[in-house]
Amino acid sequence: VQLQASGGGLVQAGGSLRLSCAASGRTFSRYTIGWFHQAPGKEREFVAAVSRSGSNTYYADSVKGRFTISRDNAKNTVDLQMNSLKPEDTAVYYCAAALSGEYYFRREVYGYWGQGTQVTVSS
Repeated sequence: VQLQASGGGLVQAGGSLRLSCAASGRTFSRYTIGWFHQAPGKEREFVAAVSRSGSNTYYADSVKGRFTISRDNAKNTVDLQMNSLKPEDTAVYYCAAALSGEYYFRREVYGYWGQGTQVTVSS
């Protein structure tokens, strides 16, 4: 599966952005999809994930209540709606696909990665 992330940009604190991850291939529904972010000088960290069917969603504590992940298997897309953005959300955001439904918060289980999209939140 190939992934393409888009939707990043510059926004003021308190604002919103919607990221999208578009996937190629006919087996998209077989994959757990996750979003990770990486700030300069820091490791890539888990943000959110959605199960194969879309019925289960998972979030890092830092984004709970502010971000919402969703998927449309008919369109091969996963979106990340980000509200109430904070300067500490500034990072490159990556979407990734994993065949495993377990350990969704660990980047090691994801075998496929998109190219990343920059999100910058100004104070």
